[in-house]
Amino acid sequence: MSDLRGMFVDTSICTGCKACQVACKQWNEMAPGVPLPMEDEAAVREHRAFTGNSYDNTSHLSATNWRHVKFIEQIGPDPSTNDRSDPRWLMMSDSCKHCAQAGCLEVCPTGALYRTQFGSVDIHQDVCIGCRYCVGACPFGVIAFNQRTGRVNKCILCQDRLEIGMGTACAKACPTSSLTFGAVDDLKAMANERVKALHARGQTDAYIYGWDLGNSGKITAGPNKGAAVQDVEVVGGLNVFYLLLDKPEVYGLPAHAALPQRNFVPSAGVALISAAVLGVTGLAAFRRNRMAENAGTAAD
Repeated sequence: MSDLRGMFVDTSICTGCKACQVACKQWNEMAPGVPLPMEDEAAVREHRAFTGNSYDNTSHLSATNWRHVKFIEQIGPDPSTNDRSDPRWLMMSDSCKHCAQAGCLEVCPTGALYRTQFGSVDIHQDVCIGCRYCVGACPFGVIAFNQRTGRVNKCILCQDRLEIGMGTACAKACPTSSLTFGAVDDLKAMANERVKALHARGQTDAYIYGWDLGNSGKITAGPNKGAAVQDVEVVGGLNVFYLLLDKPEVYGLPAHAALPQRNFVPSAGVALISAAVLGVTGLAAFRRNRMAENAGTAAD
């Protein structure tokens, strides 16, 4: 069995309780006894830290929010009308995906980001120089620059807990087992069985985002009702992957995630060809000018 460890996130049983967010902040301390803070502590204490976006007042992943529970409200079959006959809420606990092909690793110039023995992506804080190349290289918008420390932060899959045989703090705190920690191979088998069980009872919108396990179906509710969905593998596979009930874009996930640095080689090739063409054109123009000058001198 592979030594890879990760998490299976089953959004179909997420209740949005945010216990995972709280557990993440409590376990991952900025300093001994000091849990990860809110982005704006003053706003939280003064009861004005509200986004107005349903019950989601975290809004996004950040340098201090390594886990974020998304609330997606789908009111009625057509959101452009007042028809509220078919409402549903979709919820998803989001974090770093610990990609098999991690763009952040590829661009880090100092080796601050590294692959652990469990296949997750961790950060050597004392090696990070805050260049932020990794921020732009992540197709999921996971990594964020920490203004307080001058370095970057993200979920590190509780590396300190894994090293002593414990699972992740968020999965431990989840009351519905929406988050399951374990060996990636075992989690993929569990996810496949879960999708098939949901399909068997008519919930054909369930599919896996992160690995292609061969499942496909149709969305059963919401504005995208009737649209086809199927398992999708992104950036070589995700060690933290998801069971979704609607299109990836609905959850703020790219349907076809790509690493921006993959465009470098083609772009470099085009640049070299363009430079060569310009060089040849310039040389030809230079020779024409010299020939014209020589012809004028001979005529004189």
